[in-house]
Amino acid sequence: MKLTARCFAVLVLMVLALPQIEAAEVLNGVKSRGQLRCGVSEDIPGFSERDANGQWRGLEVDFCRAVAAAVLNDPEKVDFVPLQTSARFPALQTRRVDLLLANTTWTLTREAVLRVRFPGILLYDGQGFMVAAAVKVATLADLDGATICVEKGTTHQRNLEAHFKENGRSVKPLLLASAQKAAAALFAGQCQAYTADSGELAAMRLRAPGGPGSFVILPERISREPLSPVVWGGDPEWATVIRWVLNILILGEEYGVTRDRLDAAIKENRNPLLRQNPYEGEMIARSMGIDPQWGIRVLRAVGNYGEVYERNVGRDSPLKIERGLNRLWTHGGLHYSPPID
Repeated sequence: MKLTARCFAVLVLMVLALPQIEAAEVLNGVKSRGQLRCGVSEDIPGFSERDANGQWRGLEVDFCRAVAAAVLNDPEKVDFVPLQTSARFPALQTRRVDLLLANTTWTLTREAVLRVRFPGILLYDGQGFMVAAAVKVATLADLDGATICVEKGTTHQRNLEAHFKENGRSVKPLLLASAQKAAAALFAGQCQAYTADSGELAAMRLRAPGGPGSFVILPERISREPLSPVVWGGDPEWATVIRWVLNILILGEEYGVTRDRLDAAIKENRNPLLRQNPYEGEMIARSMGIDPQWGIRVLRAVGNYGEVYERNVGRDSPLKIERGLNRLWTHGGLHYSPPID
């Protein structure tokens, strides 16, 4: 998701009014507090939601736990802060959260003007459209002149209007305050389609009154949405930690290190991800400002990237989202990590 011009202008003013932070201030604050404050999506199945027992679950949640395992030696030391779209960047800039997930797209405008950093791409997505199966809409051309639900405070509206205009079609956006309200409006027949990131559409479809099969997601995508963790730009040490937690998840899958096989892989001492000179490993960890064996703690906490993906949004989840671009580069996807050495 992106920002409207009005929201962007407000955030720029907030950035200019904020004091500069010192190097490693966020990282040191997390360690001294003994808790990671993680901003996540507000009740999106597969990404961030509470289960029947009140436990947080989802792709964003697992990434937060991986960071806590690396930095605090305990994946449970996380304070999850659910955020609406309009509250994401203010929460990060006012230090209400240390790390932001919340279905956030990496853009130049945000990085350059809002002074935030995107350590790496957690999920490749794109803006899609969901319609009622009974309506028999096959392509976006069939939605010419339709009313389409879209969440307020994102540039999904701008993408929507631009796409239809460029293709000589008209559209009537119906702006809603949240993903949940936009989906509910579609389910109630107030619009002919609902547009958002395709992962979000798949999540909202689970809550359709007639079951997921009563709505379909069209195959067309009108934007690229590289979803990334976000950190404040004034602490490069913190950005490095977040970047390499993500890279360790990816490397874990590439080298076949799963959560169940982790102890065996350590004992075998043949896996290139884990076979590291103890002195060198300690030097790297200390330079990052965290305790040695942080990568092992990450993989023990949540497993590798493939495990995290499939468990939350892929084949082992109710969403069943095909990995596609989120496969490793060795399997036709876009994910790969820079080398450790």
